[in-house]
Amino acid sequence: MIATIALPRLMRIGAGASSELGNILSQLGLSRPLIVTDSHLVELGKLEKLMGSLDSSKICARLYSDVVLDPTVASVEACLAFLRAGNHDCVVGLGGGSSMDTAKAVAVLAVHGGAVSSYKAPYMQDSPGLPIIAIPTTAGTGSETTRFTIISDEKTNEKMLCVGLGFLPTASLVDYEQSFSMPKALTAATGLDALCHALEGYISKRSHPFSQNIAVQAMRAIAPNLRRVFADPSGRFAREAVMLGAALAGIAFSNSSVALIHGMARPIGAFFHVPHGLSVAMLMPAVIEFSAPADILLYANVARAMGLADEGESSESAVNKLVNEFIAFNKDLEVPTPKSYGIDPGRWTSLLGTMAEQALASGSPANNPRAASAEEIQQLYKKAWAGGEESQQLFKEAGA
Repeated sequence: MIATIALPRLMRIGAGASSELGNILSQLGLSRPLIVTDSHLVELGKLEKLMGSLDSSKICARLYSDVVLDPTVASVEACLAFLRAGNHDCVVGLGGGSSMDTAKAVAVLAVHGGAVSSYKAPYMQDSPGLPIIAIPTTAGTGSETTRFTIISDEKTNEKMLCVGLGFLPTASLVDYEQSFSMPKALTAATGLDALCHALEGYISKRSHPFSQNIAVQAMRAIAPNLRRVFADPSGRFAREAVMLGAALAGIAFSNSSVALIHGMARPIGAFFHVPHGLSVAMLMPAVIEFSAPADILLYANVARAMGLADEGESSESAVNKLVNEFIAFNKDLEVPTPKSYGIDPGRWTSLLGTMAEQALASGSPANNPRAASAEEIQQLYKKAWAGGEESQQLFKEAGA
């Protein structure tokens, strides 16, 4: 099999990398950026160093700081109108996934036009839009290294997955110092999302040696350090490891694909406005437990990459440890279940069929080692409702 690999053209990784923005723009021959971010990051002073680097490079930027959490069609169109009112040759996304995804969508729409919904999968947008420079401030989405963007259609309550090389950043500045201000809840949610990116980038039916090797490095960086950054947000070593791991995980799944967990997570976010990372974390124990029997060795290798099992241990034992570890992660990182999050049980139950249909329609579940029917997906949603307290060990019935 020939693997097709797509990466940002330029990357800067390490402490202070974001201060290279002016140099990167000059290197790319760009001089009129629109910086896309949210008002909270402006209040935190995240723009000061960036603007300093632009001033020293004699680059004049305009700022759009009205990005919303889980960007919608309307919020993207508002940002696009702001861009068109100026004279910009590139878009800089500063922030978490919401800011970077907004920047990506606007960069494509500025050149190609049309409705946001016309870009959703399975459509592939490979023609480039305006150059995109991505600067993550959270360690999680990996959007700085992927050819994906997620935009919510507020009219249909659908999180649309938009795919193609047109959404791949031209340059990424991965600066772990940008993540020091992350609150603990955001650290947990984005970190588990990144770990899931690595896991699904490894187990996806579309994976290959390149994506699997990158995914292993991501899991080795994130798994032993996620509890550390949660307990001590100022720990530099752990912050650096998780930030790098998130970028690597983005490369892994961008060059293979996500699978059933992400396909099921998007409808939870769309209908109940649960942050994406939490939606993913809520589902991971149940979906891993469901999927692993299709390829025990594959999932056992995930457990070994995370440091949960050694080479001499049986694959069955390794997978049991993997399921239990994600139950423990959710407990230790204070991840709520859908039930404890406060979702109305009647509405949850009434939407199970629609959520299952949307999950399948996204295409992501087709990449899962074990195929899931709409009915099986509904059963997984039901199992995830109360979380790990109702989970059983995978091989308990077999006496392993």
